[in-house]
Amino acid sequence: MRITPALAGIAALLALAACGGGETGAAPAAPAKSIILITPNPVGSNSFLQLGVKGAEAAAKELGASFKLYESKDPTSIAQNVDAAVRAKPTVIVGISFSFDDVFNTVPKQHPAQQFLQVDSCAKEQAANLACVSFKEHEAAYLAGVEAGLLTKSGQIGVVAALDTPFVHRWIEPFFAGAASVRADVTGTPLYVGGANPFSDPARAKSQAQTLTGRGADIVAAAASAGNQGVFEAVASSGAKAFGVDVNQCAQSAGNVIDNVLKHVDVAESAAIKEIAAGKTGGVKVYGLAEGGVGVNALDAGVASSGCTVAASPDVIAKLKQVRDDIVAGKITVADPLQG
Repeated sequence: MRITPALAGIAALLALAACGGGETGAAPAAPAKSIILITPNPVGSNSFLQLGVKGAEAAAKELGASFKLYESKDPTSIAQNVDAAVRAKPTVIVGISFSFDDVFNTVPKQHPAQQFLQVDSCAKEQAANLACVSFKEHEAAYLAGVEAGLLTKSGQIGVVAALDTPFVHRWIEPFFAGAASVRADVTGTPLYVGGANPFSDPARAKSQAQTLTGRGADIVAAAASAGNQGVFEAVASSGAKAFGVDVNQCAQSAGNVIDNVLKHVDVAESAAIKEIAAGKTGGVKVYGLAEGGVGVNALDAGVASSGCTVAASPDVIAKLKQVRDDIVAGKITVADPLQG
């Protein structure tokens, strides 16, 4: 075959490409960032897990990262999802809640090159590549208790909580302590959802709330995650009032929810993910009233439009501001049930 000048030129270009002769070519693209969030239960109507998804999605958007959600249903599926996430090698693997304490005790140590973030708890044997974000829920629960103590007519209040565990007690004893600080004769009773789905069982939560109102409680705090709607239904039918958790749940039962024990999981989680992506790994950050990580709707600027019944009690709000300031200043110390 006769080689023409044109063919010779093409051959030279092909040879240059084969040798990678691209000294003047574009630099390789930076590895794409990715986030995998693993939940202990299906998200569904669980407001706490919804906040977790919101925070991870917000961080992904800011970082230009991809986002994947792995929903678990029990300890076995949690372990399986963590294993699958490790194999995917994302920028960060996020596990949300104390349900990851056991698996994050071991897996991060086995994969030191992978970054992990645990939200709302921290494994006891924290590895250098595990960052943790937690909250002082007990401080906000104490504020809600102050509201309950000022507003109860019967002097009997209660809590419907998902489980009888030290962590969940952060929503119970401080709530009762806050009420007792403004009304010494108040009595508080906790009841637990339990069962196979303690965080997602409105029917059982409703039954426990009905038991409390039947005993004379006129205020019931809901700490049962996706089961909270059952509590709201129970108080609505009995003429009692309730408190919600994590987000503003007042609109879920108009006129029946006094306020909410807020936890800004999404904000803290998003900040932690961005720090990890920037190279700052490990460590523990704790958010309380002073850091703006927890609170109640009564102290928000938009309380008038919150739908919460406390908006109609300016004297209660004024007292709450004083108590909040005293906690932040260290004049009031709220005991943490998780610390024994």
